[in-house]
Amino acid sequence: MNKTAFAQIQNTFSGTFVTDISILCQKLEGINAYIFDWDGVFNNGSKGEDGSSPFNEVDSMGINMLRYNHYVRKENNPIAGIITGENNPVAFTFARREHFHAVYYGIKNKKDALLHLCAAHDIQPNEVAYFFDDITDLEVASLCGLRIMVGRKCNPMLLKLATDRHFADYITANDGGNNAIREATELLKSLSGRYDDTIIQRATYTEHYRDYLNSRNIPVPAFYSFVDSKITEHTPT
Repeated sequence: MNKTAFAQIQNTFSGTFVTDISILCQKLEGINAYIFDWDGVFNNGSKGEDGSSPFNEVDSMGINMLRYNHYVRKENNPIAGIITGENNPVAFTFARREHFHAVYYGIKNKKDALLHLCAAHDIQPNEVAYFFDDITDLEVASLCGLRIMVGRKCNPMLLKLATDRHFADYITANDGGNNAIREATELLKSLSGRYDDTIIQRATYTEHYRDYLNSRNIPVPAFYSFVDSKITEHTPT
């Protein structure tokens, strides 16, 4: 991708590019897993009585197209997972519906979850793109290869810290309640150089997209939580 293309992308997206866009493009090439925090990322952080917080289909489509974009570029499906400190029934439903590989929940030290996931799938942290929003995510972000932080006007000092300490590569213009995930996935697809190809193949439901979908739909998510002082496979009830 040339300088003109980089400039066009940078002018299109109104978030903060902490990392130079050409380096972001290089980072994306090494990514083989897309891992998401939940609260404040898929939503505004509000909770229901059962501890749940929602997602919406705009973000869901963005994630599916990001996974397909990976398939377009590499002819394999990336690892997809959720790491959340809470027990969130909606996150579990989403992971099952979208055939994610793993959900880590109720784990307060998220670094433990990241390292467990990497060991389980034989990847390194620098192969992970991490989507996050808050303080408990910063250590994980420091280890990952590509870091997308959800922006929020209410915590400008946290955003400054993340920028100054380089915990993030890009900070979204939209917050979690306004489709920050869709913004982030649009950006990464654009950086791949295969944005149009990805979207048109899905829009016309090509054989290539159907092949991707068939393989994407094979995984059944494994659920892990902190049990007896260690991360253990534990399906939520």
